[in-house]
Amino acid sequence: MKKVGVAILGLGVVGGGTYKILTEHREDYKRNHKVDIVVESVLERRRERAAELGIDESKICSNIAEICSNPEVDIVVEVMGGVEPAKTFVLAALNAGKSVVTSNKELFCKYSHELEKAARKNHCGLFYEASCVGGVPVIRTLLDNLQGNRITSMIGIINGTTNYILTKMSSEGASYDEVLKEAQRLGYAEANPSADVEGYDATYKLSILSSLAFHTKIPYTNIYREGISGISVTDINYGKRLGYAIKLLAIGKNGDNGIEVRVHPAFIRASHPLASVNDSYNAVYITGDSVEDVMLYGRGAGALPTGSAIVGDIIYCATHSSFQYSPFENTEKAARSTKFIENFESAYYIRLDVIDKAGVLAKVSSIFSKCGISVAQMVQEDIPVLPKSENSTVPLIFITHNTKEHSIRKAEQDINALNGVASVASIIRVVN
Repeated sequence: MKKVGVAILGLGVVGGGTYKILTEHREDYKRNHKVDIVVESVLERRRERAAELGIDESKICSNIAEICSNPEVDIVVEVMGGVEPAKTFVLAALNAGKSVVTSNKELFCKYSHELEKAARKNHCGLFYEASCVGGVPVIRTLLDNLQGNRITSMIGIINGTTNYILTKMSSEGASYDEVLKEAQRLGYAEANPSADVEGYDATYKLSILSSLAFHTKIPYTNIYREGISGISVTDINYGKRLGYAIKLLAIGKNGDNGIEVRVHPAFIRASHPLASVNDSYNAVYITGDSVEDVMLYGRGAGALPTGSAIVGDIIYCATHSSFQYSPFENTEKAARSTKFIENFESAYYIRLDVIDKAGVLAKVSSIFSKCGISVAQMVQEDIPVLPKSENSTVPLIFITHNTKEHSIRKAEQDINALNGVASVASIIRVVN
């Protein structure tokens, strides 16, 4: 029986989960896959953490050189996170002839071109299923199952922290700040949550997934990004009344005019399958020209779900003699032939706070007309104020038909300058 040695770099939540799966299911893998997977080494500064997991002292390494020089190690698993020292360690492993499995979406998004070059040169495998959407097998699906299609669009909820926050705000009516604090207490959000709540994490993942889906390099710097910190319960409640759920969406579209890639909060019809994806669950909704619609759904993070994806890559690597690399030219920047659409089209939810007096609506409508914006729906509410003053404001809400992003921004600028409009309180894109 083939024996395969594994080294794990980092025994945090995901590293610990990976070790647990590999050791508990070792006999299953021998029986089902005819391969004996043994954890030969771990790189972990906290020796007490290794002892807690039952790892023998002799297997704990203090530097990457020990792992790279160990002939018993065939596959190196990187679950450290961040760019450095992870990048240095992964390149060292590849250059030593070790295949690598990583869950590091930031590292892979930014430097996959360098890592893949080293992997090709040294005839090693480079696997990254766990870098996107936790335990959901979206990368293997794009690489091995949907390659007969031209993928035209991909819409995903691919960050568990923001989905948890927006779900709680929607179901409990709590404010963003209140739910964020709860998420941090429960371990769903980091002490510094900006990578999640400002959309960076989802942007890294969309870069990886859209590159695979559209067969061309999509650098994260070409992706429009907007986070959820400006979302209010007021807008969520208006959205629910109009038949929408709020989600942080990662959107990729590949059309005749080019590629559009964006991460931002959006209202989505309550009847859409993605609208019912709640809490820390993730989902990716893929449309292909032959298969039509496919949705992949599951846990987007966590020790065992992410560990499941890592172990799946380990077994794939251990049972295949040849390795697959990116099905496109993997360079640092996008190919010159790749055209990106920045002035994309969407429907929009717009909430204004306007002075409660005649003529304001006509002025706003005039600006919409000049900017080529067509209104599909309008809600106007008279909120009683006692005593009512001449400067009392009321909400004025519009849902537009599909229009250009630049047209909306021009309208926003002009409406904010109107006498009678207190503010453009919020603009949220609508995915129909």
